[in-house]
Amino acid sequence: MAKHYDVAIIGAGAAGMMCAATAAQRGKRVLLVDHAGKLAEKIRISGGGRCNFTNINAGPQNFLSENPHFCRSALSRYTPQDFLALVKKHRIAYHEKHRGQLFCDDSSEQIIAMLKAECDAGGVQWRMPCKVAGVTKSTEGFRIDTDGEPILASNVVVATGGLSIPKIGATDLGYRIAKHFDLNIVETRPGLVPLTFDGPSWQPFVPLAGIALEVDVTTGSKKGKNAKYGYFREDLLFTHRGLSGPAILQISSYWQPGTPIVLNLLPEMDVAEELIGMKMSVKKQLGNILSQWLPTRLAEGLLTGNGLMPDARLPDMADAKLRKLGDAINRWAIVPTGSEGYKKAEVTLGGVDTRELSQQTMMANHVPGLYFIGESVDVTGWLGGYNFQWAWASGVAAGRAIE
Repeated sequence: MAKHYDVAIIGAGAAGMMCAATAAQRGKRVLLVDHAGKLAEKIRISGGGRCNFTNINAGPQNFLSENPHFCRSALSRYTPQDFLALVKKHRIAYHEKHRGQLFCDDSSEQIIAMLKAECDAGGVQWRMPCKVAGVTKSTEGFRIDTDGEPILASNVVVATGGLSIPKIGATDLGYRIAKHFDLNIVETRPGLVPLTFDGPSWQPFVPLAGIALEVDVTTGSKKGKNAKYGYFREDLLFTHRGLSGPAILQISSYWQPGTPIVLNLLPEMDVAEELIGMKMSVKKQLGNILSQWLPTRLAEGLLTGNGLMPDARLPDMADAKLRKLGDAINRWAIVPTGSEGYKKAEVTLGGVDTRELSQQTMMANHVPGLYFIGESVDVTGWLGGYNFQWAWASGVAAGRAIE
């Protein structure tokens, strides 16, 4: 006869292990199940192998959701400082890199080892690799059918992540389980992902691959009931297929297909006013002037892309043309043709509709004992440690609530 557990957690990633450790240290009999043979691969590769494990500024304002207030409860009850206390307890050296982003000094393996140790401290049992076929519920509890013997549990926590980075094993299992229990799914799409461009208008910029600079980037509108507006000042990177870098990864989560993103390549300067003001005193060529402010190849690409010659002299330029050039630099509106997709996306937007869940416990409102946490839920953080903080906070919320 199959052993019966208080809780079976499907997915041994960041959220799953955090939930398992929390529940087990409360005395619950916990089984952690994962289809992978290697533990927490997404943690392992994150942050360039050093794991950007949280952001000290994390709050509800850093997350996207169709139900934006849902994340507030869990985030307020398990904060970045709480996770930092755990990191310090395990004597993991860390540093702040940029805008509150915290990384391991050494390796992301330390975070994995820490979570494993916390699970072991509570006596968590493991079944890996173990492929889950489906979950059903009866009066006795839940039954998880697997490629081995079935698992019986009073509670099930789905911590299967999203669809991003399929090469490390991402699947739609969590969404299939949710649909089986008639839970609504907010449409999923790649988030924190490079954007792609093609067509004749982009051709002048293809040779700019490798150029990076700090920009302002916006998309969307502040007007309207359900308006989605995004703004970031971050680094931009030109690639062979389009644009990447933190600025683009951030804005990609707000971008809607068919709409433009707007780049300000010189956010500290009104380029048109600067050029017009220089006309009487500066005899230089436009290309030379722009190259003082922008990488030379980018300056030349912007000029040719806007029908201007780099060797054109500033005094010979009409104010109207200089204003048009200024707009092309300070308000460059371009429409991406797509994104690099889930294979390059760091996260998945959308997921299990949070209106189906309790914000205090993460349990499905109409399916007692069934919980969804982490990336499987329609809560998506910004780039920079925020998604890990949601994994920790949602995992702890469920782990503390399980009866």
